[in-house]
Amino acid sequence: MNWNQIEGNWEQFKGKLQAEWGRLTDDDIDVIAGNRKQLAGKLQELYGKREEEAEREIENWIARH
Repeated sequence: MNWNQIEGNWEQFKGKLQAEWGRLTDDDIDVIAGNRKQLAGKLQELYGKREEEAEREIENWIARH
């Protein structure tokens, strides 16, 4: 799976994102709207992660889905 597939099927992945990162609200996910950079930024904000760490978590999540 790659990010383009996730972005194209965003509605299907919303719940999986919240299961992985429970601090993401429905509003956060609506604002992110499939934008990977927005997701990384929100993870940095909510979890205090560095950019590289947020990107690595996203990559690992993509690999599992």
